[in-house]
Amino acid sequence: MKASIDHWYKTILGSKQKIALPIMTHPGIELINASVFDAVTNGEVHYKAIKALSEKYPLKAITMIMDLTVEAEAFGCNINFEENEIPAVKGRPINSVGEIAKLEVPSLEGKKRLGEYLKAARLSIDNIGHLPVFPGCIGPFSLAGRLLDMSEIMVDIYLYPDEVLCLLDKCTVFIKEYIKAYKQLGADGIIMAEPAAGLLGEDECNQFSSVYIKQIVEELQDEDFMVVLHNCGHRGNLTASMLSTGAKSLHFGNAADMGYVLENVPGDILVMGNIDPVNVLQTGDPVFVREETRKLLELAAGYPNFVVSSGCDMPPAVPHSNIEAFFRAVDEFNIK
Repeated sequence: MKASIDHWYKTILGSKQKIALPIMTHPGIELINASVFDAVTNGEVHYKAIKALSEKYPLKAITMIMDLTVEAEAFGCNINFEENEIPAVKGRPINSVGEIAKLEVPSLEGKKRLGEYLKAARLSIDNIGHLPVFPGCIGPFSLAGRLLDMSEIMVDIYLYPDEVLCLLDKCTVFIKEYIKAYKQLGADGIIMAEPAAGLLGEDECNQFSSVYIKQIVEELQDEDFMVVLHNCGHRGNLTASMLSTGAKSLHFGNAADMGYVLENVPGDILVMGNIDPVNVLQTGDPVFVREETRKLLELAAGYPNFVVSSGCDMPPAVPHSNIEAFFRAVDEFNIK
């Protein structure tokens, strides 16, 4: 029987060893010779990719594809699918703030891709039971931006703040129900991606993102379920806003100054990040990956709450030799 996520979290804080927790599924998709389209539309394929990675690498937890279109699709967005590309939103259900009041919060029922993601999580929980399982979801502001259009919402937060807040209320209700479904399956936590919040100043992030995430955290996070808040869009100026959500773990993208972040995050909050998934892991070579990972580990050596990770979900076509170099660098650091 695996330990609770609270025990897992406290073990990390109490260890002198650094653990590696890259967010990756695409390398597993390639291991089983499937396509990205297969994995984002079929929960069993998604699970098999995760399973393949758990058998190949010394993972400390299971993560799932960071697909920021599945919730938007449930609200009525049109999605563009390519065989081996991450899905993208190409059409929105509302064209102006005047339509927000009529927008209905969808049920989880009958939304096929939501069901497939829940299936992938259930299969992982049932069959890779020794590892914590962290599915993914989108954050409220990022979802609202997909429903209304990012360029428009960045203007509307100033011109029509009440209407935007109404939209955020609806997004939060839906995201909360989606996360509850994962928690009921037995997932150990959720990785919530809120990249659009990185476009905001601190005051706007507090008002239009963090306060809504805090609602979700207060209702769902407990000793058996951890919220990991990911924001790959900011450079450190939003760290205090992210902390205000109460999430037990903060995950940072490669743009963040990790020295600043580590100095400003309390020691009882896990800090994860932030090896560049494209310029290091995808296009670098093993020597470069090893060196960049070593430098980050040395920067964070005095912080027991640090977990080395990719700065975001690994994209397709990351060489396995680079992933191996990443894990090897962590092993070498721990031995040293």
